[in-house]
Amino acid sequence: MSRLVVYSDDGQKQSAILKDHAQISLTLAKLGVRFEQWQANADLPVNAEQQDVLTAYKKDVEQLNNEYGFQSVDVVSLRPDHPQKEEMRQKFLAEHVHSDFEVRFFVDGSGLFYLHVNDKVYVVLCEQGDLISVPANTTHWFDMGSAPDFKCIRLFVIPEGWVGEFTGNDIVKRFPTYDQFVVETA
Repeated sequence: MSRLVVYSDDGQKQSAILKDHAQISLTLAKLGVRFEQWQANADLPVNAEQQDVLTAYKKDVEQLNNEYGFQSVDVVSLRPDHPQKEEMRQKFLAEHVHSDFEVRFFVDGSGLFYLHVNDKVYVVLCEQGDLISVPANTTHWFDMGSAPDFKCIRLFVIPEGWVGEFTGNDIVKRFPTYDQFVVETA
């Protein structure tokens, strides 16, 4: 179940845990963040290949493509046995921004987005079926946990794909990790 908790940027909790998808969507929409649920057109095995995933979500991807003109669409999958999981986790755990907006759809598994807007941090647990679109130049980071287990469709307007500009801020240290958040908000 998707969840949202709002903190002050000093790490102090400011809101109750939101678990209702409509409430989460409304709260995030005020920040310009798109948060919605998609349904697959076919059952997909965990080891589904990129083309199978894109075929299952073809209608939704095409709709977003028509709306935004994406130049690049791919599927990323990370499982607990991946040999570079810790390196990949650390890369995304650093606070950063993009000149492009960041769009992710969780085909399976989950991940935690932290959106640093003004003096607040919105911590969003995205799970299977969730689409999140973080606006360009929104300071954020992402935690996939110590045993990452997810598959996402990634959509980019710029042909280069994922390009992050790191802030150098150590704010990440003040917030629960993916593993802590999942336990605390269950």
